[in-house]
Amino acid sequence: MAKKSKFSKAQYMKWYESMLLMRKFEEKLSQLYIQRQFGGFLHLYIGQEAVVAGAVSATKDEDKMITAYRCHAHPIGRGTDIKLMMAEMYGKATGLSKGKGGSMHMFDISKHVYGGHGIVGGQIPLGTGLAFADKYKGTDFVTLCSMGDGAVRQGALHEAFNLAATWKIPVIYIIENNKYAMGTSVERTSNVTELYKLGLSYDIPGEPVDGMDVEAVHNAIEKAAAHCRAGKGPYLLEMETYRFKGHSMSDPRKYRTKDEESDYQKEDPIGKVLETIKKNKYATQKQLDAIDTKIKKDIEAAIKFAEESPLPEPEAMYEEIYAEPNYPFIKD
Repeated sequence: MAKKSKFSKAQYMKWYESMLLMRKFEEKLSQLYIQRQFGGFLHLYIGQEAVVAGAVSATKDEDKMITAYRCHAHPIGRGTDIKLMMAEMYGKATGLSKGKGGSMHMFDISKHVYGGHGIVGGQIPLGTGLAFADKYKGTDFVTLCSMGDGAVRQGALHEAFNLAATWKIPVIYIIENNKYAMGTSVERTSNVTELYKLGLSYDIPGEPVDGMDVEAVHNAIEKAAAHCRAGKGPYLLEMETYRFKGHSMSDPRKYRTKDEESDYQKEDPIGKVLETIKKNKYATQKQLDAIDTKIKKDIEAAIKFAEESPLPEPEAMYEEIYAEPNYPFIKD
């Protein structure tokens, strides 16, 4: 029997195409990295795609997003041109940050995506500040501030939580709990393993969410966003998810068992969406194949664009070090 849902056929198809693009893009990045087409670090989001897809569908385009260094899926979810992302991976001048940021610093201000930050937990106070700016300006926008389960050990989180709760700042804190901070399990790093409870001492409401289910993510984000837009302050969501790959490309994953990885593979968020599409006959196999083909062509076009783009000129390293003073948000 077909699964009933409040979501439309169009929404399922959009989720599927967006999540599949995230997956295929990162799978290709993995291949290119092994081939040494670009350097630096590479942290893949494979397995966690539902967290971004559900968050995007449940919020406004003007709502802000900020995250850590596992940051390729977030701009893709918002519709960033993957040609510009690939060029950034290659360190080319046509990249999102003109080749100066690389994998760990994907910014697209036009899509309200503010990174991509290499400092563990560094995005937490920054995201709180972005949300405060909207509160100061009197808008009804919210900020989605994502972090890993390892980042919640940083002291900056508690300072941000205290300020956000005290000033009723419209920020949704999203803990992407993929079970391991690099190679260390949550159970070995904290007495509190239900991470959504970390907000309780600040009177910040929170709840756990099945981060492998895009519908559950959408519903939770929608509820949290309504809370924030109503002026009630921050909200904390613990997305229980799993990264199918290692922490980075150099991670052999010896701290995880094959059985554990196999069990989570069965919860593939893309597979769940695909199953609903097939059960409800939202698309034929030919249509699904066409989506796959288009994504592969788009990725190949992005690689070609990156390879043919110029490297930054040497003098570019001295540019954009300081910003010109511009404070349009200050009220008279």
